[in-house]
Amino acid sequence: MTETAPDAPADTTPDTASDAEDPTAVPPAPGEEQHPCLALANSAIALPGGHLLDALATPAGADHWLLERGLTPGPAGLQEMCASQLRAMREHVRSLLAARAAAHPARPAALAAVNDALTRVPTAQLLQWDESGPFRAAPHPTAAMLDHALAAVAADVADLLTGPDAERLAACGSPPCNRFLLRQGRRQWCSTRCGDRARAARAYARRTQQPTP
Repeated sequence: MTETAPDAPADTTPDTASDAEDPTAVPPAPGEEQHPCLALANSAIALPGGHLLDALATPAGADHWLLERGLTPGPAGLQEMCASQLRAMREHVRSLLAARAAAHPARPAALAAVNDALTRVPTAQLLQWDESGPFRAAPHPTAAMLDHALAAVAADVADLLTGPDAERLAACGSPPCNRFLLRQGRRQWCSTRCGDRARAARAYARRTQQPTP
């Protein structure tokens, strides 16, 4: 009789070669569609095998990311300095989400960055006038597109952390994934793939656990 080889641990390589190249290959985590701050926090995704998907790695990528999520009214033509600002805000948002999920104090620098973004742009809808007559709208000059986008993200993370959804905030429970999500029931994985990987790792650990004497 042929002996069956023991189950191997969960695969630690990306599912497909494209996963290491295309951030759109990874489905959004629960809550991202409602909260742009979650989408920003999850815009750099750690994958098995040491791969990192960073949607904001280039100015063009950051520009596309903002436009795709309705955070800018059109292409902003970001340069590297602006893309770097967006990546810096991502780290501050991630720090605040991690602090809330783990019930730890927030880093003062992260709080300061979010509050600075909130106060950098006017929030009141001003009286404006065009050929069709008067109307009210928030000022949104092209030169200030990034400031408005950062303010929108800052407002969203403040709302999330102080609102009812904060109790559902969690970090994905399937290492090395670094994404955040809003829990649905007891689920604490950001995707089916992460859930499958976590279950496979636990099953392998149980099967290979040495019995205690």
